[in-house]
Amino acid sequence: MSYMDRRVEQRPQSGEAPFALNEVFFSRTDGRGIIRAGNYVFQRVSHYSWDELLGAPHKAIRHQDMPRGVFHLFWDIIKQGKTMGAYVKNRSKDGLHYWVYAVVVPCGDGYLSARIKPSSKVFSEIQRLYSDLLKAEKEEEISPAESAEMLLAALKEKGYDTYHEFAVDALCEELLARDHGLGKAANPKIAQLREMLNDARTLVGETEGLITDFDAMNTIPHNLRVIASRIEPSGGPVTVLSQNYGAMSREMSDWFSTHVMGADTNFAAILDCVQNSLFVECMCRIMTECDTQLQTERRSLGKVDMEAERSILASLVAEQTAEAEAGLQQVDSEAERILRACQVMHRHFLGLSSTRVLCKIESARLPESGETLSDIIDQLGSFQERISQRLERIANLSTEIRALES
Repeated sequence: MSYMDRRVEQRPQSGEAPFALNEVFFSRTDGRGIIRAGNYVFQRVSHYSWDELLGAPHKAIRHQDMPRGVFHLFWDIIKQGKTMGAYVKNRSKDGLHYWVYAVVVPCGDGYLSARIKPSSKVFSEIQRLYSDLLKAEKEEEISPAESAEMLLAALKEKGYDTYHEFAVDALCEELLARDHGLGKAANPKIAQLREMLNDARTLVGETEGLITDFDAMNTIPHNLRVIASRIEPSGGPVTVLSQNYGAMSREMSDWFSTHVMGADTNFAAILDCVQNSLFVECMCRIMTECDTQLQTERRSLGKVDMEAERSILASLVAEQTAEAEAGLQQVDSEAERILRACQVMHRHFLGLSSTRVLCKIESARLPESGETLSDIIDQLGSFQERISQRLERIANLSTEIRALES
């Protein structure tokens, strides 16, 4: 070991274990969390020997300051075969601590976790949140499941509907802060996917507004029927208009049920695919750095086969990258379907515009009820204008998403 190695690896008596911003490390476990492999940085920071690490449960490095609810959520997610990102405070053998942002991916019959040093503003916020959770666990004696629910509720207050949504944002912020701290330019691929994600979130917001507008507009056929019953015999022109309007309204409602409402719609699929692709892009970047470090490391890794671990890392990167690319292809397909659906909706609105013209004619012909009928015409015009504007914004966002993907 050189003088430089000895100098860098000197450890303080208390506080944080040496873990530099430019370093990454990984560990691989079986399905029960038993450590099978890792790289030198993992062994150095944890301060255990390889004989102590290999075959030991990963919880050996768990810090007492970590809320149990975080690990409850952690295992609930990865046991479903999903990837996971989380802030974790660990404890070294000599009592020092170190924070990481860990990304975990299924690997064979177990898991691989790659870590970077957190440095973003999100990290400061999560430290306060963890402190609140830990306090509740101790003072209120809440269960890990209840603590996990508190965590999800706190994240929801910050605008995250799911934990995965938070994990994606946090990982992006950490990589951006890390690049800035190391004097590097922001990764262009990550920046592009973040822009696409913002468009996807705006797209979902527009559809929610579309649903509200459409629900309100559904009262118009009923109001037309009420007027018709007062001013003309059955089968009169206003009655026919209300029936035609009701038929078109139902057809549009069916379109909404198919394309807008629910978790399996085009809109939800786009947001989900972009989020997953962004997370995978960030995760693969960290795992690729782990591989690069393995190529340059010349220290003993105990019984760990360095070349085998490099092969595993490369396979995971390839597998996850292929999955992300397939997701982005689906994004393009879903965006194209939304554009076609918007065209269908515009055709429906041409029919509704004809109904408005006929209503206006009837309003002039029936002066006794013309004011009431005129009010409905104005409502119909207002709704159509608002919905048409939303459809145009949705179409534009879908076009932007397709352009970013290509």
